[in-house]
Amino acid sequence: MTAPIMPGAEPFSHDGGADGVLVLHGFTGNPQSMRPLAEAIAADGFTVELPLLPGHGTALEDMVPTRWEDWSGAAEAHFQALAARCDRLAVVGLSMGGALACWLAERHQHLAGLALVNPLVSPPDEEFRAGIRALIDAGTETIDGIGSDIKKEGSAEASYPGTPLAAVLSLFEGVDGVQAHLADIHCPTLLLTSREDHVVDHSSGAALEAGASGPVERVWLEDSYHVATLDNDAPVIEARVGAFLASVLTSAG
Repeated sequence: MTAPIMPGAEPFSHDGGADGVLVLHGFTGNPQSMRPLAEAIAADGFTVELPLLPGHGTALEDMVPTRWEDWSGAAEAHFQALAARCDRLAVVGLSMGGALACWLAERHQHLAGLALVNPLVSPPDEEFRAGIRALIDAGTETIDGIGSDIKKEGSAEASYPGTPLAAVLSLFEGVDGVQAHLADIHCPTLLLTSREDHVVDHSSGAALEAGASGPVERVWLEDSYHVATLDNDAPVIEARVGAFLASVLTSAG
């Protein structure tokens, strides 16, 4: 890390009850997009960890060299640290954070549940990726940012202004592996999907519904775009995720 953490992008941690929830933010974003949801989960009495993933929340230049292995490795490390302190665990994720949550569920069969907001589990096709490779070969390192896809007036995501191309290709490759092993997800999943999303296609939600072995409950968000945790449906998300976590995490009671 070469730049200081952006204001509001700091990780969030809360020591609550015996059950833990790992909360994961999206690509080029940071904990700011998930902080209200993480604080609502903490208010329900759970132990919560919302980490800042490698390369995020500082300066775009810090993210350029990072790859899927860096983000998934950090997610695994935080998962293990939380598991050492808690009886039962659930994971909550937005976008890339949703992909990482699925990746963890595929690796850890004891996971109690997943709550996913517009998760990326079905990456773009080869033609799209070939276009990115062509840009990289032409010397382009970053393009315009994908963050702050929010419908609510006055609400903004503190994401990077650009998208690092080699890093996004690595993300797609990581998600390839996630999609290939969706059948290894056996825990209950709450899937919250924005009806209008300009970043992640609805095919990701459909792939998760079709591929996961455990039960998937899909809730459509009618008044939000991609970063729904900061959008008009944030109260709906907080209520539905809170009820879901209360149903799958039982040891504290």
